[in-house]
Amino acid sequence: MRELKLAEQQKRAQRNRTLRRVAGALVVVGVVVGVVVLLTGKTPKKPVATKPAVTCPPTTAAGAAKRVTHFTKAPPTCISATGIYDATFTTDVGTFVARMPAASSPAAVNSFVFLARYHFFDGTPFHRVIPGFVVQGGSPDGSGSGGPGYTFTGNTPPKTCTAKHDCYPVFGLAMANSSGPSTNGSQFFVILPGGQTQLDAEPNYTLFGTVTSGTAVVEKIGADGSSGGTPKVLHHIVKVTITKVG
Repeated sequence: MRELKLAEQQKRAQRNRTLRRVAGALVVVGVVVGVVVLLTGKTPKKPVATKPAVTCPPTTAAGAAKRVTHFTKAPPTCISATGIYDATFTTDVGTFVARMPAASSPAAVNSFVFLARYHFFDGTPFHRVIPGFVVQGGSPDGSGSGGPGYTFTGNTPPKTCTAKHDCYPVFGLAMANSSGPSTNGSQFFVILPGGQTQLDAEPNYTLFGTVTSGTAVVEKIGADGSSGGTPKVLHHIVKVTITKVG
């Protein structure tokens, strides 16, 4: 019995010491807060988490040092308003080049150049491919529903072009969207022969470039698609390189 009482006394003593230490720590915290309030007249605030700034990537051929696939807002202006840019698409079946004049679709060209220089498109698939219609890519996760974390409003062809059926040229490069040109993001498509007449009937897509070389590569990718859009053979973009040519 004596041993039990002694053990109980030791436990009580340990609890008391712990309580005294906690109380002392609280007193110290209270003193620090009080000093800050006395000196500044303000109660200290918790640190606020900041989001990384959206800045233009390097304009060199190599682009940014690291790949980025999500942004907090649309990019600032990173291109010349009158510049002409070539996007070289290196794919698993060859290379094609699209020329993009900034003056005709400034927001779309700016966004595409911005994303490409951050290597956003590198390693991504052409997730929707319909022979005789379009080859579509630009979804960062390959799902067909992904985007860059922002949307922007692009330029669409004038409605009067529907009468002439020249809204969208063969091998034109245009922005895909979810519900009109105000929902442009990162997804794009190249128009295959035959696709231009289908798109002319509803010119709701921002046209921002045209493939100028390597059209056989685009047609090869297109031939491996299906009527439902799911590719029979999934082709990938290895990288996109931007060059200012004018």
